[in-house]
Amino acid sequence: MRGMTLAEERSIIGALSPSRAGDFMTCPLLYRFRVIDQLPERPSPAAVRGTLVHAVLERLYDLPPEARTVAAAQDLLEPQWERLLTGEPEYAGLFSSDEERDQWLTQARSMVERYFTLEDPRLLEPAEREMYVETVLDSGLLLRGYIDRLDVAPTGEVRVVDYKTGTAPRHDFEAKALFQMKFYALALWRLNGTVPRVLQLMYLGNGEILRYAPDEADLRATERKVQALWEAIERAVRTKEWRHRPSRLCDWCDHQALCPEFGGTPPPVPDHRPGLSPRGGRGANQRRAATDEL
Repeated sequence: MRGMTLAEERSIIGALSPSRAGDFMTCPLLYRFRVIDQLPERPSPAAVRGTLVHAVLERLYDLPPEARTVAAAQDLLEPQWERLLTGEPEYAGLFSSDEERDQWLTQARSMVERYFTLEDPRLLEPAEREMYVETVLDSGLLLRGYIDRLDVAPTGEVRVVDYKTGTAPRHDFEAKALFQMKFYALALWRLNGTVPRVLQLMYLGNGEILRYAPDEADLRATERKVQALWEAIERAVRTKEWRHRPSRLCDWCDHQALCPEFGGTPPPVPDHRPGLSPRGGRGANQRRAATDEL
C-alpha cells in the first residue's frame, strides 16, 4: 500500500488527524487523555469490528474483479480476524465466550454483505486503499490521516471514500460526519492542487450513503476551522485547562474514573507536546488504531 507523505522537511508546530480533531471537539479532556497523557484504552468490540470490516474491504480489492463476490469477502473475515489477533493479542479478551465472539463475527459478516448492496466492487478499481496522507499548512501544522479508499476516474476526477460500520447520522449531525471527509479533501488539495469531486461516506450499519461535492470555499473554511482548533489546543497546553464536556458519549469513555463529571481528578499534566510522537517523529509508520474507527 502506498501513501502520500511530505517530500521535504519543514518546521512543524504540531500534528492533527481527523480522529484527534474530533476528540477535541467532543471533549478537550478526552483529547488530553489520549494525546497528552497517552493513557491506555480498552479496545471496544464495536471499534475492533470496524477495524476488521475495513481490513476485509481493503483486501477484497486484491482479488481479480470477477472474484469480488459476497462469498469471497466473507471468506476473508476469519483470516483477517486471526491476523488482527496476531498483531493485538488483547483482542482475544473482548468476549466472555465463543458464542459472544461468534455473534460479533455474524454482525461483521452482515456489514460486509450490506456493502454489496451499495456498490458493485467488480466494476471498481481503486487508485489507493488505506492510504496514509499528510501535508503541512502555511502555519506549520501537519495534517495527517488514513483514507479508506481513493477512486480516480479516467477523466481525472477524484472520489474520497470512507467506510463506517455505524449507522448514518440524522440530518442535523451530517456536518460533523462530513468534517472528517473535508479534512481529507483539504489535505489532498494542499498536496496536489486538486479538489476532490465527491466525498462519500458509506454506512454499513444501515446501508446508506452520504455524498458531498466540496469546492475551494469549503476547503478554505475547513482549513480555518482546523487552524482554530489547533489554536484552542495550544491555549489548553499553555493554560493547562482541559475542560470536560459531558455528552452521551461519556457512557463509553474509558476515563470516567479520572473525569470531574464522575467525581474523578485528572492526573498532573505531563510535559508533552500534542500531535507529534515523544521523539518528534511523524506518523507514516504508525499503525492505524482501533480508536480511529470511532
